[in-house]
Amino acid sequence: MVKPEKKKRKKKAKTTPRWEADPAGVFFSDRFNVNPAVLDKYGAFDISVVSDLPIFVDPFLLFNSSKKKYVALHHQILDYLRFLRDQASNDLDPGLIKSWYTFREVRQNWLGFTVGGNDGRGLGPKFAKALHAALGDIFEDFGDETITSSSHLEKLALIQPGVGRDSISDFATNLIKHFLLDYTEKFAKKHLAESDVKQVTVQRAAFNYGTETWMSRTYTLPWTDGDFVMLTPADLLTRDDTWINRADMLGNFDRLPGVVDNDQLRADVNRYFKSALTSKPTARERDRARAATILAFPELIDCYIKLKEDTGDQAVATSREKVDSTLRLARQAQAAARDISDKTDLFARPWTSFDEALAAVHIFKDYVENQDGYRIINRGDGKPLASEAEVQAFFGLLLQASRFDVNREPNNGRGPVDFKLSMGLDKSLIEFKLAKSSSLERNLRNQVNIYEAANKTKKSVFVVICYTAADKTKVDRVIKKLRLDQPDARPLVVIDARADNKPSASRA
Repeated sequence: MVKPEKKKRKKKAKTTPRWEADPAGVFFSDRFNVNPAVLDKYGAFDISVVSDLPIFVDPFLLFNSSKKKYVALHHQILDYLRFLRDQASNDLDPGLIKSWYTFREVRQNWLGFTVGGNDGRGLGPKFAKALHAALGDIFEDFGDETITSSSHLEKLALIQPGVGRDSISDFATNLIKHFLLDYTEKFAKKHLAESDVKQVTVQRAAFNYGTETWMSRTYTLPWTDGDFVMLTPADLLTRDDTWINRADMLGNFDRLPGVVDNDQLRADVNRYFKSALTSKPTARERDRARAATILAFPELIDCYIKLKEDTGDQAVATSREKVDSTLRLARQAQAAARDISDKTDLFARPWTSFDEALAAVHIFKDYVENQDGYRIINRGDGKPLASEAEVQAFFGLLLQASRFDVNREPNNGRGPVDFKLSMGLDKSLIEFKLAKSSSLERNLRNQVNIYEAANKTKKSVFVVICYTAADKTKVDRVIKKLRLDQPDARPLVVIDARADNKPSASRA
């Protein structure tokens, strides 16, 4: 008996998830009509092209990479620092210090800490003097260390308290700019329409060691809103802080002498450290003593770097998780901001900057408290709560459609206020603060007054974000103490972003 043939099942064709670009959108993929999956396959981070995202280049990820091209870039950074070290004489011409040590922020990569834009401060005279002095003194053996097998740009941040993650990232980005421009050009030529690219001559693209000058080069790059855009590989990025950083070094101070087998160094360090302490030292005094000890024994810096190199694989895993999380949150925030704008006439009314500022804050409050918006800025489940910068970034997206000039962190002499809405002489300020901040009471008492005087306005809104019940109790106590609940008090908006007090409607 012949068995009947079985009918073959037709395989379902694989389909690519539906994706629609938004030519006026926030992200590179929307603005240049590229599926995010294409960017992801290329390895590029899908940047926002309206506001910097709080992530940055970590040079340790170059050093610790298995990719030869990244390791070569790390060597190029070190080559430039060795060049500076060899020129670090006391009588170096100020013009050369400016040329070799100062850099503008590479704003076209849209990374960093300028929420609501991409115009950061860059690396000016303060950074130049700090690096020049360090290479001529404390780091005179840079590149020839004996305790560790490698040198690192981040060393400067370990000595100078004012040189942080943004400075290190800016410096590294400037030194690998030629690679990032080539990387972007390759993607643009393959995936972008001719109308979306432009030939651009980029200044200070690469350093010529023959002439000892920075050179310009010409590239074909993505172009929007009167400027080019530069992509960055996602596996070079991190959030929060570089893997090698000053706070972590001070926190690991007690472990440092044990990294090397040197009993004399261990004894000398312990003796010096104890002599720098008072009989009952505070936590701040201990940190000062640790910093002073490290200055007295610079070899401890190499001990710390060796410790971080030995655990370098953790840097790769944690950085990628942080960067992916930041992009997810940014996309959620953008969708929420668009949803809020679509459902209100916030930006259509003929009102003052203060009217708009206060209304925008109340709309933001309503979204967080009553429409599950808290999920964007309070991740819960034991995960870190959103930082002040992330909250500001979300709110900044809401203001994209404002008819007022919206400036993020304008500094008019007394420190940067978070947002300033202005049109001519009509100016209003918005300042955000997390309730958990140890300086909350002082800030509520004095900070906005100082900002108002600097910006020549009497109109401002102070916003406080509460993540926990303790936060809410603290804010209520401060409000009562400072009499901020009185009719004549400055507007104070408290946003309850707690996750544990928002039951579903069926349980309420």
